[in-house]
Amino acid sequence: MSGLSELRLGFIPLTDCAPLIAAQTQGFFEDEGLAVELVREASWATVRDKVAVGALDGSHMLAPMALATAAEESGSAVLAPLALNRNGSAITVSMALFEALGGVSTDIAGQPPSAARLQALIAERRARGDGPLTFAVVFPYSMHNYLLRYWLAQGGIDPDRDVRLVVIPPPRMVERMRAGEIDGFCVGAPWNAVAELEGIGRILATSSQLWPGGPDKVLGVSGSLAAQKPDELRALLRAIIRGAAWADAPENRDALIAHLAGPDRIEATPTAIARALEHELIFHRDAAGLPRREHGLWFLSQMIRWGQIDASQDPNAIVDQVYRPDLYREAALSLGPVLEPALVFADAVAPVDARLFDGRPFDPNAARAYAESFDIGRVQG
Repeated sequence: MSGLSELRLGFIPLTDCAPLIAAQTQGFFEDEGLAVELVREASWATVRDKVAVGALDGSHMLAPMALATAAEESGSAVLAPLALNRNGSAITVSMALFEALGGVSTDIAGQPPSAARLQALIAERRARGDGPLTFAVVFPYSMHNYLLRYWLAQGGIDPDRDVRLVVIPPPRMVERMRAGEIDGFCVGAPWNAVAELEGIGRILATSSQLWPGGPDKVLGVSGSLAAQKPDELRALLRAIIRGAAWADAPENRDALIAHLAGPDRIEATPTAIARALEHELIFHRDAAGLPRREHGLWFLSQMIRWGQIDASQDPNAIVDQVYRPDLYREAALSLGPVLEPALVFADAVAPVDARLFDGRPFDPNAARAYAESFDIGRVQG
């Protein structure tokens, strides 16, 4: 490792950490002059805190968590110069709840089922004097929280009044459902598949049904890394872009699953890990690595909708502090001779259509108006 720049990156045991794992196992970090230590973390709160204090130079990170840092503090301590994946999460319910819903359709190739049947069940339970159903998300500032809330609200369910929402780290979701402590959860792969394979839960809707091609994780890095070590950051981005392209290639699927399944990585069965890789996750193709402002602005619209940030805050100012497509493009363009497709992806500038399963259009220039357009919400300010 002599002569290599040392960096510490965190990850949570989820399938979408694949670009980091691939960059390490395939030697891309070393190729770029880096000695990277990948540190498995227990929860998203731990990731946030360690990046904030400099114990980690960066991490596999929830995109809204990085935005929340900028919204809550004067100046952002976290930057998102690269998106790690599209899709990969799902809403899963316990077998008891699935049966109570009367065999609602779970065709992952079609439209997601409506939450209206769940609303009727909640009303029946309330009439009997039963307590609220409990659903878990991985973190308050997460795609999982916003997708679950969006789906519930579209079915007429107020997620803050009609059900109980709790936060559980991703690897603990299945055991908590097995223990009967939660009735459903929204989490990233492979934990939805693990619940199904163990016969304790059923997937109701995948993120690719709720928002085809929707965003999820980013590489979050400390502001000090970008300011003090720009060359190391560029090298880091180059290596992870190469890792994402390698992870996307079908011919590398078996090797990737083997790398991810180990006890120091995800510690799940190859069968469970393979599920999302075959049907859901995108790491590199279709400009997946480009951190897009419109994605960040949609996340901020949901923070406004649910009262997590005041509506008087400027979403454009926040997203521009955190999302750095310029850093991604610079790194990707420099890979031309090494990874030719990076040139195409780096130049992708057309805005994506941030439109979910209900068809409601999202105008990135009117995030507050979008947040206020829903019947169920908590807009403040």
